[in-house]
Amino acid sequence: MVFIPWVMVRAWLAPLPDTIQKQVNDALDYNLDGIIVYVDQSGKPPAFYVAGWKDRENKVPADPQALFKIGSISKLYIAAATSKLINSQRLLLDDTLAKLLPELAGRIENADKITLRMLLQHRSGIPDWIKAAEFPWDKPPTDVSKVLELVFDEPSKFMPDSHYEYSNTNYLLIGKILDSTLGYNHQQYIKKEILTPLGLTHTFGSLSEVNSGDVANGYDSHYDKDVKMLDFVAPGGSMVATAQDMGIFLRALNDGSLLNKEEQAIYSSVYKYEHTGLLPGYGSIARYHKDIDTVVIQFVNTSGGNAWTISEIIYNRIIRILDRQKRS
Repeated sequence: MVFIPWVMVRAWLAPLPDTIQKQVNDALDYNLDGIIVYVDQSGKPPAFYVAGWKDRENKVPADPQALFKIGSISKLYIAAATSKLINSQRLLLDDTLAKLLPELAGRIENADKITLRMLLQHRSGIPDWIKAAEFPWDKPPTDVSKVLELVFDEPSKFMPDSHYEYSNTNYLLIGKILDSTLGYNHQQYIKKEILTPLGLTHTFGSLSEVNSGDVANGYDSHYDKDVKMLDFVAPGGSMVATAQDMGIFLRALNDGSLLNKEEQAIYSSVYKYEHTGLLPGYGSIARYHKDIDTVVIQFVNTSGGNAWTISEIIYNRIIRILDRQKRS
């Protein structure tokens, strides 16, 4: 018998409010500290809905323009940048990890069989560094190489391309491949080729690039304080952005205005068009809903316990409200 916490049952079965703002307000009843929702409906100005706290200790209200650690949503930006470099033939999808990063050939099993395509698609079999028991969550390494060392000499989870298993190590390695190919940090390329053309001035490669006061505080049930200053530097999980910047990016990624036709075809063959992100203190959801032609971004600055499941329930209820409004 599966036990489902009452708080989750209550969140799911509560009557659906008439408005998104009412639903966002109600989210605070389920122990979420703060929530930001950005909605971009085709033909309408973007709308923001917020409730709770940006800074719980000092009673600073949630701010729709606050920066947020977006975690694995960073992978969408890396996949888009990689698609551009593949289209320009600076990289090939069938290049192997051993060819692209020869120094790792003896440290990662099957490096001579794992291709860039497999890394992009999470079909490499390389273990996920985030699952390493020795990862110091209360003091994450500021050197990406130290993160990568957590999977050195570990056995492969499966033979390359035999099936799918999500691994953050894949995108850490892609980040290193991009750096090696470009001769400079891939976040500079993302800024030049993706952020600047879209006018995204509130998206950054890492926490270290921003004023910490502009970032929403993060709260996790395993800590007794704000965890905002825990800096996770591994590519594929390091970026910081506002909800609006992320919404503009996601719309452009989905409608074809970011990538040209050839780049879009490459991207479509290797990665998805939506993502979630989860770091201590931060949970984020970024999705485009084609049936209602709407981008919805949701940030919650609470993690641990039931926070992620509650966040997903709230998000799905917001989509139901939007769908009902569309049909009425």
